[in-house]
Amino acid sequence: RGDRLLATDRDIEALREHAVAAGWRDDRARVQLLDVTDAQAWAEAVTTAERDLGGIDVLANVAGYLLPGWVHEVDGDAIDRHFDVNVKGVALGMRAVIPGMLERARGHVINVASLAALAPIPGIALYSASKYAVRAYSLAAAQELRGRGVAVTVVCPDAVRTPMLELQRDYEQAAMTFSAPRVLEPEEVVQAILGDVLERRPLELFLPRHRGWLARFADVWPSTAIAIAPLLRRRGRARQRAR
Repeated sequence: RGDRLLATDRDIEALREHAVAAGWRDDRARVQLLDVTDAQAWAEAVTTAERDLGGIDVLANVAGYLLPGWVHEVDGDAIDRHFDVNVKGVALGMRAVIPGMLERARGHVINVASLAALAPIPGIALYSASKYAVRAYSLAAAQELRGRGVAVTVVCPDAVRTPMLELQRDYEQAAMTFSAPRVLEPEEVVQAILGDVLERRPLELFLPRHRGWLARFADVWPSTAIAIAPLLRRRGRARQRAR
């Protein structure tokens, strides 16, 4: 597409290694340390983008945190971490970037949530709640920014083959995560964002689409979703053990 990229991560060394391995060109891509829970770090990232790249046209909030656990067993640190990274990080990023977009009367914010933002998953209740918040925040922001040149899209994928998914393999609490017929590959999410999301700027995008409709059903009729949850849990637990 010819875009210039500012990629950020709290693990800057790993990000630099990825940039080298992927062959990123210095004149097209920059890397910078960013803890998404730190407002000052966000301000510094925006300053870099404005100075070196001419501003930010697209903000993609993809940072996430997940640790399985039953609601009566999770500790305070896990509660804080889920909402600091998954919710506060998104809010701080949008607050830092959107003013520049409004000045230019153009921009696109892409927030990655989860199908758990529609169909909460027992065993990862904190993650589900935090992604519900991301979706709600995104939908409200889209209404606030309507007609001002800035779009907001919330992307809700099913389980994706990432370290976050591998972490859940050893937790019985996360069994329902594995109930899907198949796991999405990271490239599928990337291609959906680079294609459909950037081209159409939809309010929401569910991946895969048929699972999105099931999640919508669970959102509208939660009592029915609760009734079939034991079946999904057994199916997920069997697949979890087979992995």
